[in-house]
Amino acid sequence: MTELIDRYIAVWNEPDAAKRDVAVAEIWRVDAFAASAASQYAGREAIAGRVTRTYEDFVAKQGFVFRAVGDPDVHHEAMRIRWEMAPSGGGPAVSGGVQFLILDAEGRVRYDYQFIDF
Repeated sequence: MTELIDRYIAVWNEPDAAKRDVAVAEIWRVDAFAASAASQYAGREAIAGRVTRTYEDFVAKQGFVFRAVGDPDVHHEAMRIRWEMAPSGGGPAVSGGVQFLILDAEGRVRYDYQFIDF
């Protein structure tokens, strides 16, 4: 499970679009569903668009980095990951929250729910 968490966090920071697309295909199922408070993303293609926009808006343009915080909570096919977004050069986090993931039998993300804490 630690490998999935590492790959999940890394995909949001990946500067290479081709590598990002490969990572998305390895992490999420084709029919995956993701949701934030503001939006819903049905299917891997929509999720790939979300990852790319997030990378472009926060990492490439504003210089932030996403990172995991603490240990994940894992049981059965569910996982809770705490994360934060902070300046890549150091400093306190400017945003953070929790991803609640439900995995399929192959370990790919089937459902991905985001909760923003700050």
